[in-house]
Amino acid sequence: MNHITLGWHTQTVQETLAAQESSASQGLSGPEAVRRLAIVGLNQLTSVKRDSFWQEFLEELREPMVLLLLVTGGLYAVWGELSDALTIFGVILVLNTIEVINEQRSKKAIAGLHKLAEPTALVLRAGLLKETMVQQIVPGDVFRLEPGRRVPADGRLVEGFSLAVDESTLTGESLPVEKDAAAVLPAETALAERSCLVYSGTLVASGHGAAVAVATGAQSEIGRIAGLARQLKEPRTPLQKAMGELSGWLVWLALGFSVVVPVLGVVLAHRPLQEMLLTGLSLAFATIPEEMPIIISMALALGAARLAKRHAIVKRLKVVETLGSVTVIVTDKTGTLTENRMEVARLEPPEHEKQLLELGVLCNQAVPSGAEFVGDPLDAALLRAAGRSGLDPQVIRRQYPVQAEFSFDPFRKRASSVVRKDSRLWSVVKGAPESILARSAFAWQAGQRVALDEAGRAGWVERAAELAGQGLRVLALAEVELEIGAVSAEQAETDLTLAGLIGLADLPRPEARGAIAACQKAGIRVIMVTGDHPITARAIAGMIGLDSAAPLITGPELDRMSVAGLIETMPSTQIFARTSPEHKLRIVQALEGQGDRVAVTGDGINDAPALVAADIGIAMGETGSDVARESSDIVLADDNFNTIVAAVEEGRLLYENLKKGVRYYLACKVALVSATLLPVLLGAPVPFAPVQIILMELFMDLAATAAFVAEPAEVNLLDRPPRDPRARFMDGSMGRGIFSAALGLFAAVSSVYLVTWFSTANLAAAQTAAFGTWLLGHVLLAYNLRSETEPVFGKGRVLNRWMMGWGAATGAFLIVLAVAPPVQQLFKAAALPPATWGWMVLAAIAGTFWMEVWKWVRILTTKVGIR
Repeated sequence: MNHITLGWHTQTVQETLAAQESSASQGLSGPEAVRRLAIVGLNQLTSVKRDSFWQEFLEELREPMVLLLLVTGGLYAVWGELSDALTIFGVILVLNTIEVINEQRSKKAIAGLHKLAEPTALVLRAGLLKETMVQQIVPGDVFRLEPGRRVPADGRLVEGFSLAVDESTLTGESLPVEKDAAAVLPAETALAERSCLVYSGTLVASGHGAAVAVATGAQSEIGRIAGLARQLKEPRTPLQKAMGELSGWLVWLALGFSVVVPVLGVVLAHRPLQEMLLTGLSLAFATIPEEMPIIISMALALGAARLAKRHAIVKRLKVVETLGSVTVIVTDKTGTLTENRMEVARLEPPEHEKQLLELGVLCNQAVPSGAEFVGDPLDAALLRAAGRSGLDPQVIRRQYPVQAEFSFDPFRKRASSVVRKDSRLWSVVKGAPESILARSAFAWQAGQRVALDEAGRAGWVERAAELAGQGLRVLALAEVELEIGAVSAEQAETDLTLAGLIGLADLPRPEARGAIAACQKAGIRVIMVTGDHPITARAIAGMIGLDSAAPLITGPELDRMSVAGLIETMPSTQIFARTSPEHKLRIVQALEGQGDRVAVTGDGINDAPALVAADIGIAMGETGSDVARESSDIVLADDNFNTIVAAVEEGRLLYENLKKGVRYYLACKVALVSATLLPVLLGAPVPFAPVQIILMELFMDLAATAAFVAEPAEVNLLDRPPRDPRARFMDGSMGRGIFSAALGLFAAVSSVYLVTWFSTANLAAAQTAAFGTWLLGHVLLAYNLRSETEPVFGKGRVLNRWMMGWGAATGAFLIVLAVAPPVQQLFKAAALPPATWGWMVLAAIAGTFWMEVWKWVRILTTKVGIR
């Protein structure tokens, strides 16, 4: 017995039975089945050992930004206010819990595979058919295949009668695959073309047969896919990497200033030790970026909420920002770019439409079910087309009652129905064009029945080839009148009169072409990967706007390629056909290996490994399998490719806003540290009381989260190319923006504070002046940093209501601080003369609006340069 998956399609039935030490007529004996079960284990996927909630919770605590929160909370618990420490620890608890719950949801991918199995199967044991639990099936078991039941294990066909299996969720093939037990195929035959094999979890669409199990559980094709998905680890997002790098040096910088300032305050300014310790702790609270996880989480949550309104359900928040850097979308064809539903696309000749569709209704085994039809997808498509043409299938069937039927089989490659027509019988035949032409003696032409000569046959062969070249599945339909009496298949399918050809296709979704055009405009490559035939793949590619004339690579060709060879062909290849799950995974990994940021769309079992490995996995919510939905990061509730474009736009907006928010946030940190350090170096007290520093920190939180996260998109966001995935978050431009913005705020606060202190020696008044200037200045700075290039009052700027509300709240607080002694006492402030308030306002405007002047200068310079 050999239970390891081999090239069973290369062996005959007898060779396979001999290798499995089994019998087509007897199957296995009961004791032998029990013995094998002990060796190979249950026919189910191996359960994934999952970490407990607390194990994953502790793992998340090792993230750098969370560690910063822990350190800050610990310091406050020892030296500061217990309420502040409890607040920080509460934030840790909430953030970690949300993250762990999301991670655990993502690990349910393999559980969805179990839903594809039938609970029992008909298995031959010691010559008797028995209903056996699917879990008990072992290699060597012979099992029956019946319409509507799922295949219980990978098997080599022993026999098959008109057998067709829907393998779309495994291979991406739109149509049920016709099976042939007698076939012996080359080793390199693609998975979708192995007509003598059946696979666990696929669905028997029509016919019946028997197969000998050759692989069960983890050794089956579905088991291998589950294993691939399980082994893969989700890549870290660009923002995760950037924040990890940022926190690595920022924490030491912040802690250094938090230690240096108190030491210098004691040594140079001769301030009390306790006061400086509290100042140092407050500076630590203000300068260590412990709010960064909160800012990022709020930004991602808001982005996810906006995406949900556009029918994209985000399962893992961290991928929202990755959307903005997507450079390639790898998409399957069936169910994503196409409807995953066959429809009549061409009738040849067109003038025979009514006749062809009437014949298609009569030679048809699909039945109505509500507004739809159940049965073979081709039969259902013929009935829908008849209805659209004004024919009523039920009326036609009642008018011509069926007397006999001869089902399709892979040898005849045709099917026929014999119906009563007045006082005679009428045989209606459909099938492969070459099969029908071989049995036809006549053809309908301009309403006349004419003899079919060799030239006429050649013409019909040419027409059929033309339709097939367009990626259509071609059926020929013919008829013959018979005498009343017993009719054999031979009689019903001889001396036929050919009526014409019908071309069927899994047509593209209406929105696919426009969505792909939008992706291309946004600088995003779209690559189609399908299990379908290359001709079909090229035809669909042409319909949706991909270059159908570009090089196409098939699965077998990809198998022969090295990693370097695959990477070399990637820039010129848009279509991959006859692919397996491993092929799709290799394509994704090759793209990621050359620096692309990859999104993968899919709906089938075969898509699961690629969905997990990609930077972003996007599953179809309406038609997708459980496996695809659970393996993905985003689920499209409307199965609309346009929603992917909307998601990319939201991702770009979120990243831009997050970058603006971080730039502003860090500029405030730098300005605060600098404005605190300079007076100490000059022998003056620090410019802020500890309680003022804490309040300033709270105001910065509001600005960096609510205001910048809600910033509307700047113009032409989708017309820009994707940002380079390899570009650093903290690049030179970001650094210059932070320090130039900080410089103005620092200068405004420092000048007001130092002049007030050295002219009055009134610490409360000087600190109040610095505090007020800071609050005004950092609000104005936020307005300036809404855009690096567009002026605040530029044409077409959309108002940011969150920022306006936050600015108004800050202004109201300053008015209360100026006139209410109890508030002044609470925040260690003093009453200031109107002249000082005027100076504070002017300093805040001068320290921030110089950037607006610079924006206008650049705009005017550019216009002059253009002229």
